[in-house]
Amino acid sequence: MTQTTPFKWTSSSRTHTGLVRKINEDSVLDLADRGIWAVADGMGGHTLGDFASNAIVASLSDLQPGDALELFATDAEARLQSVNRQLRAEAHNRGAQIIGSTVVVLLAHGRRCAYLWAGDSRIYLCRNGHLMQLTRDHSQVEELLACGSLTAEDAIHHPARNLITRAVGAAETLEVDGEMIEVADGDIFLLCSDGVSNEVSEQEIRAALVTGNCPQAADELVEIALMRGGRDNISAVVARADDLHTSDKTVLNPAL
Repeated sequence: MTQTTPFKWTSSSRTHTGLVRKINEDSVLDLADRGIWAVADGMGGHTLGDFASNAIVASLSDLQPGDALELFATDAEARLQSVNRQLRAEAHNRGAQIIGSTVVVLLAHGRRCAYLWAGDSRIYLCRNGHLMQLTRDHSQVEELLACGSLTAEDAIHHPARNLITRAVGAAETLEVDGEMIEVADGDIFLLCSDGVSNEVSEQEIRAALVTGNCPQAADELVEIALMRGGRDNISAVVARADDLHTSDKTVLNPAL
């Protein structure tokens, strides 16, 4: 396989049913060797959310990086569009109103990453100790925030905070947002379902990620969500980029 990135990527993922739901409708994809990560959250309250999220992950799981990040991202979106059609047909055949899932995807290629999303599953970036939310929720609450009708504090407990406006399988036409970002040495990305973001504060997310330990961070975020009641399915994928060619890397003296 052609090496597509100068970074060494390490990652870890964890998903949990939570303490209330009987079925885990979340699915995760964690393929550091190909620079592909995803979280899909089957829509609670609808039919076969686990089927929807599994279909998304299965479709993305054999993606190949290709020659350019733009082509990588285009292929990923095409697969999401295909799953959208599949889920619409499945819902029709089963007499269900909707079989759907949110999705967030991170793709690494060269010195850049692309990320795609539909719904309220999120990507965060921890860089130099600072936490940034890269995605913007496709939700009614986010729309109220954008137009100034709601404050950030009120949004936390707003009764419509779980009402999303986009999802794979929710409409005939799937709208996917996508952006690209330059990667820096030591960047740590978190992909998560709302089972994490609804229960874990940004301060706690930052504290977990800043350690740089992917398995520890994923475990810690899920455990915090469980301590808060585990009212939803909980999923976290943590990925770290290390540029081994930077001049300021500390290396072990081979003579020791």
